[in-house]
Amino acid sequence: QVQLVESGGGLVQAGGSLRLSCAASGSIFGINTMAWYRQAPGKQRELVATITSGGRTNYVDSMKGRFTISGDNAKNTVYLHLNSLKPEDTAVYYCYFQLWNSAVYWGRGTQVTVSS
Repeated sequence: QVQLVESGGGLVQAGGSLRLSCAASGSIFGINTMAWYRQAPGKQRELVATITSGGRTNYVDSMKGRFTISGDNAKNTVYLHLNSLKPEDTAVYYCYFQLWNSAVYWGRGTQVTVSS
């Protein structure tokens, strides 16, 4: 059984920064891709950024330059650095792992609230 646990969310003022972490535990046999998604109140879940096991990253254009995704394959952990936060970044942030056997796992989410 694989479990993903996010941490690092919280309340921050506009312009501030946070670092989210997501650690996977259990039977992990090869990570293909790790990602972060977010879901704001009343909106659909949307992709924020992805990172492959080889370190290749991809960002949604609106978040490029402010957010940075990184990963530690040895620790089965993915990070998301959030900088220059805006009130519209308020959302629940979810991590996502896809393994080489195509299995997909989601974290339970961590709340990020940005005050103006």
